[in-house]
Amino acid sequence: MKKYLCILIVFFSSLVNSCFAQKNSFTIVPLGVRGGSDESNLSAYLIAPKDSSNFICLDAGTLYDGLKAARRHHLFKGDIDNFLQEHIKGYLITHGHLDHVAGLILNSPEDAKKNIYALPFCINILKSKYFTWTSWANFADEGEHPFLKKYTYKYLHERKEMAINNTAMYVTPYKLSHAVPGKSTAFLIRHNDEYFLYLGDTGDDENEQSNNLKNLWKAVAPLIATRKLKGISIECSFPDEQPDDRLFGHLKPTLLMKNLNILDSLAGKNALKNMPIIVAHMKPSGNNIQAIRDELAKENYLGVNFIFPKQGKKIEL
Repeated sequence: MKKYLCILIVFFSSLVNSCFAQKNSFTIVPLGVRGGSDESNLSAYLIAPKDSSNFICLDAGTLYDGLKAARRHHLFKGDIDNFLQEHIKGYLITHGHLDHVAGLILNSPEDAKKNIYALPFCINILKSKYFTWTSWANFADEGEHPFLKKYTYKYLHERKEMAINNTAMYVTPYKLSHAVPGKSTAFLIRHNDEYFLYLGDTGDDENEQSNNLKNLWKAVAPLIATRKLKGISIECSFPDEQPDDRLFGHLKPTLLMKNLNILDSLAGKNALKNMPIIVAHMKPSGNNIQAIRDELAKENYLGVNFIFPKQGKKIEL
């Protein structure tokens, strides 16, 4: 009797886990996926709860070309400016490098009023370097006078959750290191009791002389153990042939896998098996992209589900 009871328990546990794995909670639309060179395809990702059209934009290196690609992939019909104004409810910016903010700046004249969410160091860059009357125009509510007040800066505080206005989502930021002394940010997005983790540009802790990634892994490991984390977007900019002293605050396959192994050990052995990992920010020079894909496939002993995003093609997690 005990034998049959054990079999039934295993069967129903597998059934529950299978149903959980198949349940989609977020829609993610890559508007830009590369880490340089191609200005029409730079880091920017829309995210919304499944079946919602109220998106937040994670970074904004490319907007208009990304929205054209999304329309070609039938995400929406009609006018691009209308989608930009009505369905992108705000921006979460990880850091101030141009490949993460150029689309926001260039499309600001056509945009509607909304919020820009970022840690203070990033907002200081936006208001002192970009939204100024010497480099563009000040479309924000702080900085050089006069203020056009189209954008409102929302100052995030590390490890403190904030509601994202006009959406059903919340964000918690974590600091990252990006080419010492450079800074970046990871955003933990929550809808109800489910999460998605988006990392901006980041180097490995050892190279960056920090504990930022390890601290982030400690924070999210319990969400993996309880199957609440639906996926992770993390950069892998160069193939393994890139010397560590020429990474400029980025990751390569061996370093990405090193960090995923750390996360797996913190969450429980084999906790990352089948976890969707969106591989972001690959630099398109030469044969880099194919080399990165091949190396990650070879080194994927954890059995994670690597996703290589395509501009404009939605991902459901």
